[in-house]
Amino acid sequence: MNRIAQLRTDHDEAALVAAALQPDDTPEVETRADDGAVVARIDRDQTGGLAQTVDDYAVNLRVADRLVELAAGHASMNDSENANDDTTDADDTHII
Repeated sequence: MNRIAQLRTDHDEAALVAAALQPDDTPEVETRADDGAVVARIDRDQTGGLAQTVDDYAVNLRVADRLVELAAGHASMNDSENANDDTTDADDTHII
């Protein structure tokens, strides 16, 4: 008899978080985005294995969510910096 866990977590950028997690999916783990949430289904044959996989997934989820947040913050910071950057060279290329 298999043990199954389904985890659902809400994220501002659920599709990006799910995409960051999917390369770590194994035959026992399926990750997808669904209506603003990341959904993972974990199917293991032993309770101990299920608990360990859920723990590993939770760590990976935290990292993926944080990276997406940092990337979004970095992109918006760069957008505002570029909008205010008046320094250009002769080719009209922004000097960084």
